[in-house]
Amino acid sequence: MDQPINDWTDNESEESAAEIREADVDAAGHGSRLDRWLVQLAPEFSRNHLQSLVERGCVSIDGAPCAKDARKLKAGERVRIELLPTEESRAFRAEAMDLPIVFEDEHLLVLDKAPGMVVHPAAGNWSGTVMNGLLAHHALAATLPRGGIVHRLDKDTSGVMVVGKTLPAVTALVRMIAAREVHREYVALAWGRVDEEVVVDAPLRRDPVSRVKMAVLHHGKPSRTDVYLLDEAEVEGRPVSAVHCVLHSGRTHQIRVHLAHIGHPLVADAMYGGAPALGLARQALHAARLSFAHPITGEALQFDAPLPQDLALAWTSLGLDAPELPQRPA
Repeated sequence: MDQPINDWTDNESEESAAEIREADVDAAGHGSRLDRWLVQLAPEFSRNHLQSLVERGCVSIDGAPCAKDARKLKAGERVRIELLPTEESRAFRAEAMDLPIVFEDEHLLVLDKAPGMVVHPAAGNWSGTVMNGLLAHHALAATLPRGGIVHRLDKDTSGVMVVGKTLPAVTALVRMIAAREVHREYVALAWGRVDEEVVVDAPLRRDPVSRVKMAVLHHGKPSRTDVYLLDEAEVEGRPVSAVHCVLHSGRTHQIRVHLAHIGHPLVADAMYGGAPALGLARQALHAARLSFAHPITGEALQFDAPLPQDLALAWTSLGLDAPELPQRPA
């Protein structure tokens, strides 16, 4: 388990967090590239970050702005740099936002995440995430591993997810997820005619060719998805199936990879071969139901999230009613 997050700060502006550093170029630095020389002036930062600061206009030479990181320096020139923090350093900052909370008590909360919202900070998304919002929402989040996040949804997958608010709750939820005692059910639109019931039991691991993708590989981790047909329709003569997916494991991109593996990629899932349609700008996947025993009280909880607007419009355009999920065996 990750270590507790203790290094967050209030969400101050970049300007207030910046440090100004200046120095004269000595004889040894004469003829050096600006970016290489800056590494000596600010060795705690990567060269890539220092190059980005040059491009952003944070560096001046003898009082004149310099935006060329390859600029050759001359002895006696005075270099000034405004050392803005890296994007990564902003990852654990509190950011006030309207979290889509559907349930909350002193131990946990349940969110209905919108499509496009990132759950946990990562490259390209160091701020504006669910975790940043949690750090602003309650004080204890700063003491919890990943702010209390115990499982994730892909950026472009909508729906329900649970977050712990205390360490006992987080610990219990992590153990429950590992023991498959937190039940996650999804609805999706997939290309083709899916059989009434399909069990996809296929091991998954990182794709050896494209590291941003997952793949079915014999030496992957055990992964199972039960797929049930809800309804059928057509888009310009092509069949589309509305399906109910029940997870028995929680691998990255599991439903997306498993459906593509059996020849039924999700509508608008470009990464796994799903052609766009129905005006969707993201894969047609929604975490519709989450059920588990409360980690502290033991109370049976179930949360159902209605389709967000984009998927509701897609369902309607297919002439389908909003999906109603039957109770399936976990």
